[in-house]
Amino acid sequence: MKKRQNLLLLAAVALLAVLPLWLVDKPAPDAVDADGKPVELFGGADNQARDLIGRIAPDYKPWFEPLLEPASEEIASLLFALQAALGAGFIGYYLGVSVTRERLKREFERHNQPADGGTGVHAD
Repeated sequence: MKKRQNLLLLAAVALLAVLPLWLVDKPAPDAVDADGKPVELFGGADNQARDLIGRIAPDYKPWFEPLLEPASEEIASLLFALQAALGAGFIGYYLGVSVTRERLKREFERHNQPADGGTGVHAD
């Protein structure tokens, strides 16, 4: 029963990951936005900021170029999502370890308290 439940949950997670990408409405190949640029399906805020800076200051030169340019916007979006997932996983792991460490420390202190209430004097 437990194995079947795990497989069903795994299948549901896979469907939730793949289904939105499969059902997304793709823009027409010749679709353009208000600025006359091709519509990008997975365009992000970085591109919007770059375009706005280009309109405000056409002579602006970037300070540096990226070391690695993703092959497409989809790959850039995937890498961003992966980075966010890894960061969230790390933060969740750290918080879980911290809470567990504190709980175990309190349990250890509670079980190792002297029976006389902490005075160090034993009543015989």
